Amino acid sequence: MSENMKQSPEMLLSPLIPSLPDDVTIDIVARVPRSHYPTLSLVSKSFRNLIASSKLYKRRSQLGITQRRLYAVLRNRNTGEFSFYVLHRKLNGYNRLVVVRSLPFMSSRGSCVSVGSKVYVFNDLSVLSFDCTSHTVQRGPNFPQRMSYKEVNVIGKKVYVIGDAFCHYVQGTGWMKVWQKAVTVFDTETESLEPKLVHEDMAVGVGPFWSDSVVLEDKIYLKGYMNGNSFVYGPEEREWELMDEVMNSKDWEGACVVDGVLYYHDRSGKVLRAYDPKQGCWSVVNGLEEFLAVETGRSRLSITVNYGAEKLALFFPKKQYGEKMICCAEIGLERRQGGEIWGKVQWCHIVIGDGPFDMVECVSVTV
Repeated sequence: MSENMKQSPEMLLSPLIPSLPDDVTIDIVARVPRSHYPTLSLVSKSFRNLIASSKLYKRRSQLGITQRRLYAVLRNRNTGEFSFYVLHRKLNGYNRLVVVRSLPFMSSRGSCVSVGSKVYVFNDLSVLSFDCTSHTVQRGPNFPQRMSYKEVNVIGKKVYVIGDAFCHYVQGTGWMKVWQKAVTVFDTETESLEPKLVHEDMAVGVGPFWSDSVVLEDKIYLKGYMNGNSFVYGPEEREWELMDEVMNSKDWEGACVVDGVLYYHDRSGKVLRAYDPKQGCWSVVNGLEEFLAVETGRSRLSITVNYGAEKLALFFPKKQYGEKMICCAEIGLERRQGGEIWGKVQWCHIVIGDGPFDMVECVSVTV
């Protein structure tokens, strides 16, 4: 048996299949679609431990068999709690959001991002991470000081947290505390925060209150509720600049980036819009007009999320039979000759059919 396939007490209690070496069984299970894993975990305790083990997912990665998995943060309007749900791809074809009870609640002012197979949660003062292969949680370091109105984005293996924090301001009569823009960096390889916040010398002062942010070409684009408060931050140069007028001309919110292009659902226009920074212009994704008009015509909130190469997931609320539900659609994207982008709905399901829930945030991980 190879070194990376050795049994561990927490994973395998007995041979998975008595007639086969366990490393062969692991190779077989690694090739099985993830949608079958809940059923496989019912076979025996050994299989259940295998499905929850990091060794299986490491082997899947070695074989190049990885999939995107979606996690959503929902707010319960009755309790005010923010809980994590995972999208289960069910064998009957109907996908559902299922609460993950082993994961912690997120603060109402928290944010989360994914790096590889982990999700990092940045609350008021603390950093938490959970491994999406096993749903085990680790507590990370605390912020050196409280930050408000945080926007969290990933470039490479580093997470950039931008917000407001108190700093000492020196003037002729002495010093005083004032709010100023601050940036700190969380290194996911060392699982550590920079020892102190870097207060940025920018002219915007307190606020602005950003409605969304994305990463394009290794820069962080921060969209303000007011057009004059939209900025671009370059971490390498530590420089701020105003957002390009064309990109800033649309009120993009709930956006995502797929293959270097920004996408967002324009609810008022009932279209999916795309911004390509290389072309410097907005376009409408063709082929979705009827679907968006019928299914999302009355939605007041929607969130897009990268779902892998050439596809995204769109979450949106919908009322049916007097009940508020949450739907999710997988949309394939295709760039055709001439630069036009076309979309095709792969599936659209009600993923939460009842309950007082609101969509807050969504991330996709690679497992």
